[in-house]
Amino acid sequence: QVQLVESGGGSVQAGGSLTLSCAASGITGSSYCLGWYRQAPGKAREGVAAITTGTGTTYYADSVKGRFTFSQDAAKNTLYLQMNSLKPEDTAMYYCAAEPGWCRSVLAPYRYWGQGTQVTVSS
Repeated sequence: QVQLVESGGGSVQAGGSLTLSCAASGITGSSYCLGWYRQAPGKAREGVAAITTGTGTTYYADSVKGRFTFSQDAAKNTLYLQMNSLKPEDTAMYYCAAEPGWCRSVLAPYRYWGQGTQVTVSS
């Protein structure tokens, strides 16, 4: 059973940085698509970034490209989302997600989800 646990959310001023972590367990097999989604109140869920394990190929939403970096530490089974130059519009609940196979974009039919971690950016 795949389990994902996010941490690292918090409140920060615009222009600041945060690093989100996602501790993953139960991920077996040669390839998984791992991703971050976010959802702000009253808005649709948005794919933020995705990475294919094994290849390290990453995808980013245009809204975060150049500011966010998605990485994985396979030894620790942990994913990281480094978020720099944060903007108030980045305020949302951020979710880690996983799906067996390969990512083709930031969007994927994720089967497994974490509980989310809140990020609040004030102006």
